Formats: sequence, structure tokens, C-alpha cells
Amino acid sequence: MVHHSGSIQSFKQQKGMNISKSEITKETSLKPSRRSLPCLAQSYAYSKSLSQSTSLFQSTESESQAPTSITLISTDKAEQVNTEENKNDSVLRCSLADLSDFCLALGKDKDYTDESEHATYDRSRLINDFVIKDKSEFKTKLSKNDMNYIASSGPLFKDGKKRIDYILVYRKTNIQYDKRNTFEKNLRAEGLMLEKEPAIASPDIMFIKIHIPWDTLCKYAERLNIRMPFRKKCYYTDGRSKSMGRMQTYFRRIKNWMAQNPMVLDKSAFPDLEESDCYTGPFSRARIHHFIINNKDTFFSNATRSRIVYHMLERTKYENGISKVGIRKLINNGSYIAAFPPHEGAYKSSQPIKTHGPQNNRHLLYERWARWGMWYKHQPLDLIRLYFGEKIGLYFAWLGWYTGMLIPAAIVGLCVFFYGLFTMNKSQVSQEICKATEVFMCPLCDKNCSLQRLNDSCIYAKVTYLFDNGGTVFFAIFMAIWATVFLEFWKRRRSILTYTWDLIEWEEEEETLRPQFEAKYYKMEIVNPITGKPEPHQPSSDKVTRLLVSVSGIFFMISLVITAVFGVVVYRLVVMEQFASFKWNFIKQYWQFATSAAAVCINFIIIMLLNLAYEKIAYLLTNLEYPRTESEWENSFALKMFLFQFVNLNSSIFYIAFFLGRFVGHPGKYNKLFDRWRLEECHPSGCLIDLCLQMGVIMFLKQIWNNFMELGYPLIQNWWSRHKIKRGIHDASIPQWENDWNLQPMNLHGLMDEYLEMVLQFGFTTIFVAAFPLAPLLALLNNIIEIRLDAYKFVTQWRRPLPARATDIGIWLGILEGIGILAVITNAFVIAITSDYIPRFVYEYKYGPCANHVEPSENCLKGYVNNSLSFFDLSELGMGKSGYCRYRDYRGPPWSSKPYEFTLQYWHILAARLAFIIVFEHLVFGIKSFIAYLIPDVPKGLHDRIRREKYLVQEMMYEAELEHLQQQRRKSGQPVHHEWP
Repeated sequence: MVHHSGSIQSFKQQKGMNISKSEITKETSLKPSRRSLPCLAQSYAYSKSLSQSTSLFQSTESESQAPTSITLISTDKAEQVNTEENKNDSVLRCSLADLSDFCLALGKDKDYTDESEHATYDRSRLINDFVIKDKSEFKTKLSKNDMNYIASSGPLFKDGKKRIDYILVYRKTNIQYDKRNTFEKNLRAEGLMLEKEPAIASPDIMFIKIHIPWDTLCKYAERLNIRMPFRKKCYYTDGRSKSMGRMQTYFRRIKNWMAQNPMVLDKSAFPDLEESDCYTGPFSRARIHHFIINNKDTFFSNATRSRIVYHMLERTKYENGISKVGIRKLINNGSYIAAFPPHEGAYKSSQPIKTHGPQNNRHLLYERWARWGMWYKHQPLDLIRLYFGEKIGLYFAWLGWYTGMLIPAAIVGLCVFFYGLFTMNKSQVSQEICKATEVFMCPLCDKNCSLQRLNDSCIYAKVTYLFDNGGTVFFAIFMAIWATVFLEFWKRRRSILTYTWDLIEWEEEEETLRPQFEAKYYKMEIVNPITGKPEPHQPSSDKVTRLLVSVSGIFFMISLVITAVFGVVVYRLVVMEQFASFKWNFIKQYWQFATSAAAVCINFIIIMLLNLAYEKIAYLLTNLEYPRTESEWENSFALKMFLFQFVNLNSSIFYIAFFLGRFVGHPGKYNKLFDRWRLEECHPSGCLIDLCLQMGVIMFLKQIWNNFMELGYPLIQNWWSRHKIKRGIHDASIPQWENDWNLQPMNLHGLMDEYLEMVLQFGFTTIFVAAFPLAPLLALLNNIIEIRLDAYKFVTQWRRPLPARATDIGIWLGILEGIGILAVITNAFVIAITSDYIPRFVYEYKYGPCANHVEPSENCLKGYVNNSLSFFDLSELGMGKSGYCRYRDYRGPPWSSKPYEFTLQYWHILAARLAFIIVFEHLVFGIKSFIAYLIPDVPKGLHDRIRREKYLVQEMMYEAELEHLQQQRRKSGQPVHHEWP
């Protein structure tokens, strides 16, 4: 037996307070804040102050009186719920003595469930029946206090009452009638309500509108452990020192400045951005009295209703047999052609949103988020989450965070680029190359190439210096640290969002099994250690076998990518001599540039073609593994697609960075591929310019192609669909669900393509950033466009996706951390091997003028170009010429005792390169680890608040149950005790 008064007394003593029960009963209700209004408004009994704040449901004739009743307008008649009769049960109470910590909801009317069941809320009629004296005042109240209640909840059944929660589409000419009939009967047996309606524009199309009633909603909400609000949050704050007062003043100044920041959204235009700030708990029909239920139509949000309906659609049979289940299989076999939740309405309105307000949440999202004119504004993440679900909300939160973090990276990269631009003409290396009019380079090909003056590569030398200068090493270290800071602060941002969106208690064990997994392994069951219930189990031997087959397929596709890159390399070797003897003087003069540019374009075409095959193969391999849950399926599929496309996109870049010009041999003894084609050499100015060209072209073309496929292609398809509709009908009004049907469906794999595009871009931005400092700037410009492009696509061009839940970005976080580690290693090798930073460094302090500590004014790199070029006797080439030509390498001259052998300087440079790689990696990894240690994933204040709220929820559940039992005793005339009966 638990004594209630004792627990309260102990809690009072902890707070240093003594408040009697009579004082608690007489306590006036707290003034509701804007955040708490939606929560408190769900109670049936209103105090005077609260009623004055939420007078939308009252006629203006009663404004001068104390509001003791609420008028609800239904389609048949107006019903009044008189709260005066149960005044003693509708007093605002506090579950514990400390009113500053939290408050219980208002008392419930004894028959609140029955009354709300019979009351039908037609919002359009509800508003039209009001008598409003001051329209401007009404609009203000409407937009700020209760827009979510009054805004249209979406399309309805023919009776104008039942909300459409899901749409199924099929063709009348389809012969799968029996499967559909069985499936629909089973849906009705599960408690769903169905209504059929033919399409207006296409006689062959039939729509099935699905509505989920209250009882069915409650049953499945309990089964799925959906958390619902039951008490208003009142935050607990400890006593603060005087120093905190100064901090509050400082933060208040920052907040005032942020309010004037043009990038900040106008909160008054987003009444839905701050949802009811309530404690939540898993919904239970047995404890339904704990939850704040005013209107059954709005208690469960549109997103929740759609998720529950989809859960039922995925688990309803259409034929006898364990595997004959699910809407996706019916779509695959052609029984249905589509299934989607409807949009809430049109995204455009003939009336301005500033004067008339938004028509629905979709309209609000378009006007304040998806329009291109809002490109500089912050994103309304709470409204995105409300309309599209937490999973899509987290994607846009991550994309916005990534874009914001690119700003400092782009600025630093731009500074490094401008440093090279302003000091380009002062570069000793560039000056020596441009003045080398009497230095001839050895032929770069066997047949059609001639001797080339070194100063012919003056432009290449200057362009190379833009990306290979004194700031390169600093920028590489900065980007490695930036990647760590970005990921660590994103984890903190994610933890705040999961708390705000009530995802803290949403764990993986609540995720249901995939129907395909259940159908495959229904005969083998084990007890789930979390739920304690038996569930299908995949044997370890079967899992390992399937994984081995999948891994073999992955390696096969990666080997196919490497083969494609090898083909491009062979192409470069074959055509470089053809370009060297081309008829056009421009191509003949710049044949190396023409060879690289043509190879880049061909490589890009191969990349895009192979991507089409990768998606199908990855889909096949993932299904072969039979993942247990949807998140496991998505993670497995995403990992395969990333591996395929990462290797496909970066293999040619790795070849240019680390292999091009490394194994060519030397004049007179060149290495040849298949003893036929001479391996390609770097330009006299180095290979870095080829790497920059490869990265720039692929990054630019891929972004253009992705943007076209994401927006341009759906725009063309939707335009053609509207054109066909206009030809078929003229004046008929098209319902919302038919307009949605004419939109393009969301990608089959959800957000995988969106994340994949951004993660590959992140790889481009970090992995080879030492060779291309402008990569962060290009990524920033692309992402500014990408955010609005994706927003426009989700709001206007795509059908409404299923509002799914998620607590993080899934496997992509691990992939991003892996890219961050790879970026450190790659940049170390790029600086040490691809660029000339280490050879210049060794020459400057070992072989140059400064090695002997001569005049300080002497340029330490003077003579570097001549020192980096080796001599070769032209008479050995058989060209009929005498003298010497030069080539890039550190080999002995023909007159030395060991001609064409590596010199001691070559080994010094090689040792310096290896030492630099080791020192760079250890230094950067140490800094990254230290920064990751300093930045906790969850802010301390948030961690304490989460722990406290868990404690408060337990106490409040106990108090609410006890209060419910006491109310039952009062109604039955039994004595009331302060303890469990």
C-alpha cells in the first residue's frame, strides 16, 4: 500500500514548501503561455483567464460574461457542454505541492468520451456560424492561438465529416479483382472505413478513400506505443547566482539582435511552429483518462493517423498464405497502382497570406519555406516535422546545419584561393618557368610529340599555384578540424531536436518487423529480450550465407568500376598522340588539356550510366539479405549505394592524384601498357592541375544533373499530366486526391537519394580539399539552392510522403565520420605526393640558397625549377637531334657515374614525404579526438532536464491515477482517501 499524503509531504520538504490541500484547490490557474495554449486548450473545463485567451469557440454575445460553457457547432445542431454542473470536478488542480514544477490538466467531465464521440466538428461551418464583431481582432487570434484547430484538416468523405487519411488507387481494367476485394474486406474487418470514387479526368482510375475511426486509432496507437500528451510541462529551475544574471543579460542582447536578423523567421506567421509543450506517455486505452482529449478528430495528428493506417495496410492479407500480405506487394503485382496520404489542400491561394492567413499547412510551407524568395531565411523545422514527419524534418535540419557550417569553410577556402591569386606573380617557381625560354622539355609521347619549351607551360604554372601555395597545408588541417566540429555539433543539435520532437523514448525495439521478414521466418521464433514476446528469427547460418553473397556482389560491382576507370586510362593513352597531331592548332597546342577534358566528360557519362545499374543491383542484394526492420533495410541499402557511387565517383580522381605520372619511367626507358602504349606523364607544371580539372568538372556537372533530375524532370512530368487533364475536362473541379495522384511519387527509396547526394558532396568537400580549396564554396552555393529546390519539390511536385519517424540520420552519420577519417589520410597524401610542397620544402632547407644560411634577403626557392628537372641526351632518342632535354624527376645526368639513377635528393624527398604523412595524420587525428572529447553529444542542461522529466512523469502518472480513482469514488458516493484503495 502506497501512502499518497506521505509522498506529497516528502516532496514538500524537499522544496521547502508547506501548502495545504485547500490552498491548492483555491489556487488560481496559471496564465497560459503561447507554448502551453494548445495543450491546455484540449481540456473541456476552462478557467476564466484561459477562456478569455481561447474564446474562438464562443459567440461574441457571451464575451461580457464569465465563460462557463463552450459551444460546439456540428453539422446537425449546436451542443453545449455545461461545466457549471461539475464545477468541483473541473477545478484546475496541482498533482504535487510545488506548482512551479508542473501542473495537472484540467478536470474531465464525467462523460467527455461519449460527448466527443457524438460531436462532429466541421471546421468550415464552425467558423462561418460565428458572429464576429471585429474581424481584424479575430484574424489575429486565429493566426496566433488556434490556427491548427481551425485550418482544414484535409479532404473529407462525401458526408463532409470523415477525414481522408489515406488513398489507394487502382485501374478498373485490372483483373486482380479478387485480391483487391479480399484486401478491402480485411481492411474493413480491422476497423477501417472505405469509400470509392472514380476519377474525373480518367474514367479508368478508381480511388479508395480510407478513414480510420476513433476506436481503431486507439487500438493501434496502444499497440504501436505511440506517445501522446497528458500534462503541460512546467520547467524546474534551480536558484541562480548573481553571475547568471549577467549571462542572462548577455543572452538577452543576442536574442534581441537575432529578432532583427533578416534570416530569422517571423514567428507570428507560424502559429504551428511551437506545438503543445506537454509531457507525453505511451497511449493506453485502459488509462485514457490520463490524456488530454478535447476533440477526437484532432487528438491524433494527420501524420500519426497516416502512419497507423500504413501500418495496417502493410499487415493485411489479400490471399491465403503467410506471405500474401501488404500493400507494397499488391502494388508490385499491379492490383493497386499507388497508395499515399493526401495533401491538406492546394499550396497556392488567390488571396494574400499576409492579409487572409494560410489556407492550410501546405500553403504555409510554400509561402514561408519553399518559395525561392525565402532562400536566405531559416527553415521552419517544427512545421516541416508536423507536415512531413520527423524523418524528413531531420533531413532538412541536417541539410540546413551542414549548409550553415559550410560558410566558414567557404570563407577560409576563398581566402586561400585569393592568397594564391594575389601572390601568383611573386611566386619564384612561376617566374622561373615563365622565363625559361631556353629550356626544352623531352617529348611527352613517342610519335607525334616534339620538344616543348618550358615557358609554354607558364599559364599552367600560375593556375597550379592558385591551389598549391603556402596556405594549402593550413587549409587541409582546418578542413579536417572543421569536419569534426561539424559532426560533433550536429550530434548536439540532433539531441535537442529529438527532445523537442519527443523522440527521446522512441527506441529501436518499438520498430515493427518487415512483413517480408515475418513471412520468410515465421516458422522460427525466439523470445524478444526487450518485449518478452515471441517473434520470427533469422538463423545465424542463413544470415552469414546471405551476407557473403551480398558482399561478393559488392566486390564484383567495385571491380566493374575499376575496370571502367582502366578503360578511361587506356582511352587517354590512345588519343593523346592523336590530339598531339590534330589539325586544329588550339588542340594541337594544348593537347594535354584536350585529352584530360575529353576523358573527364567520358568518365562522367560512364559514372551516370553505371549508377543506373548500381541501384538495381543494390536493391536486389539488400532484399536478398532479408533485413529485420525497415531501418535495417534502409541502412543496408544506403551503405551499398554509397560504396558503389563513392568508388564510381572518386576512382578516377584517386588515379589522377596518386598514380598519374608516377610509374612512367624515364626517357629512353619508358614503361608501356601491354608493351604498346606509353604511360601518361604529368604536365611540366605538375599533376595538380589535372586533379583540379577532374574534381571541378565532375562536381559541377553532377550537381547540374542531380538538380535537373530532382526538379526539372518532375516539373516536365507534372506539366504533361496537367496538360492531358485540361484536354479531357474543362470546367469540372478536380478533388485534392486526384490532384495528388497526378503529382510524382516520392523516390522509391525515400530520402536515400537526398542523403547520398549530400554525403558524396561532403566527400568532395573534404577528401581532396587540399587540391581544390574552392570546393566548400561550390558546395555552399549548391546547398543554398538545394534546400529550396528540395522544399519546392516536396511541397509542390511530389505526392505527400508517409510521415515516418526517426531519431537520427541513420547510417549516414557513421559514413560521414568515416569520410572525415579518410579525408585526413587523403589530404596528407595529396600534400605529400601530388603537390610539390615537400620537394620545395626539402630544396628550401637542404639544397637551396638558404641551406647555407646566406643573405636573409635571398629567395630560398631560387633555382628550384632547374634543380627539379633532370637531363637526358637527345642523341639516345634517335630523333637526329643533339643536345639535352629536361624531364621532371630526380635522376643522375648522362655524364654522371650512374646515369639516370635516382639521386640522393630523391631519397631525401621520399623520406620527407613519409615523415610528413605520419606527422600530419597524428597531429590532425589528435586534434580531432581532443575536440570530440571536449564537445559532449548531449548538452548538460538538456541531459538534466531529460532526467528530471522522467522523474516528473512517473510522479504525475501516479497522481493522475490516484485522482481518477478519487473522482470515481466521489461520483459513486464512496468516501475519498488519500491512499490506494
